[in-house]
Amino acid sequence: MTATAVVFAYHNVGVRCLSVLLGQGVRVLLVVTHRDNPGETIWFDSVEALARSRALPVITPANANDPAVVAQIRALAPEFLFSFYYRNMLGPELLALPRRGAYNMHGSLLPKYRGRVPVNWAVIMGERETGATLHQMVAKPDAGGIVDQEAVPIGADDTAAEVFAKVVAAAEQMLARALPALIAGSARITPQNLGQGSYYGGRKPEDGRIDWAKSAREVHDLVRGVAPPYPGAFTLIGTLTVRILRTRLEPNRLARGAAPGLYFEAGSYFADCGDGKVLRILELEAQGGPLDPAAFADGKITLA
Repeated sequence: MTATAVVFAYHNVGVRCLSVLLGQGVRVLLVVTHRDNPGETIWFDSVEALARSRALPVITPANANDPAVVAQIRALAPEFLFSFYYRNMLGPELLALPRRGAYNMHGSLLPKYRGRVPVNWAVIMGERETGATLHQMVAKPDAGGIVDQEAVPIGADDTAAEVFAKVVAAAEQMLARALPALIAGSARITPQNLGQGSYYGGRKPEDGRIDWAKSAREVHDLVRGVAPPYPGAFTLIGTLTVRILRTRLEPNRLARGAAPGLYFEAGSYFADCGDGKVLRILELEAQGGPLDPAAFADGKITLA
């Protein structure tokens, strides 16, 4: 008998993982997704569009835990509930509904980087590996037993968007591998040791402000971790906001010996950092346009 499921999904992970369920014959009774936020740059695929193209019932409630939504799903009596990059926490009432369990796809190798925007955090923290984890949903976020995981490498210059693309592919591949055993009831669940990981919260655009007193590697990792399509790392020159979009470590270049900051030399921008090492600034913009090198009349500006 075909398994039945209600799917909460958004973003590219949502699209690809919903496609895996459909490809393996899971009968999706309802898709719950988000309305796109008009204030957000939508650079990812639409779960709603996929659901409608497959004639699946789809709803976009402001609150998935609303009693009316819970009642609607209870009436469907799904065997499984899946959450694939759905942005809101699902409450105990929802998690208790599926007869065969509720499962979430998380963008890290749990128990590391539980919580929000795990791919961005992994890049910002200088990790060289992350991945995707399919796990049981419990009341505590990202804390349930692990069904399966798939690791991906993080290159020294990879941006969060590039790593996220690897994580999406890993999630799709791993779900396709894990789903048959999950449906058959033979999947092996491994409890998490939360003491081996940590929880990270969401990030705001202001969190991208660069502290040039940090090491060149730390600044480079921040720039990679919030590079477009995310809001980007930035610094201030007086009242001018300058976004630093792409950098490269320059291990053979000596700092100029003054306070950390940007400078323009021989046709390129550089920055001295707090550890005495130097970054080459490969791409930057000042309030939507190029930064005029004439701003560096004295060769260097100490940053705010």
